[in-house]
Amino acid sequence: MKGTEKIIAHILADAKEQADAILAQAEQQCADIRAEYDAKAKEAYTERIRRGVADCQDRVDSMDRIARMEARKGILALKQQKVSDSFDLACEKIVNLPAEQYTAFLAKLAAKASVTGDEEIVLNAKDASAVGSAVVDGANALLGNGKLSLSKKTGSFAGGLILRRGSIEANCTAELLVELCRSEMSAQIAKLLFA
Repeated sequence: MKGTEKIIAHILADAKEQADAILAQAEQQCADIRAEYDAKAKEAYTERIRRGVADCQDRVDSMDRIARMEARKGILALKQQKVSDSFDLACEKIVNLPAEQYTAFLAKLAAKASVTGDEEIVLNAKDASAVGSAVVDGANALLGNGKLSLSKKTGSFAGGLILRRGSIEANCTAELLVELCRSEMSAQIAKLLFA
């Protein structure tokens, strides 16, 4: 080999060595960049999974709270309905007392509600025909010298009576009597029903 060829061969060998070094360095930089971005991608993926799980858990917890609240509302509504049914049943039981007890009950109501002793007793149509005169007689007897009378007019209520004198009325209907007990007895009835 001639001198110039040796120099060229040597230059080429140096250039190849430098090119290989540059290529190796570039490959290493690529590997480092790839590793860095793989780590970032893995970190981002893990964070998204963590947030997704947290979001899902939040939604599940929220739906659970809503479901529990709806269940409590449903149970409360059912309890309130049962308490209300109890008062309706009480009214029904009063109205359907045996005739003798019902008559005594109405007479006592009329006597207690009477102010002057000469009011009219208004009953519903069924009670007026079935026990009207007995109620008037019983109430007058309880008053001593009462002059209560049976009204020719009848009321549209389930049971009980209305005591009337002119335009003044004392409402002693079974519905009102039971309703008046509702506020003070609702808690007691609920306790009995749901204890």
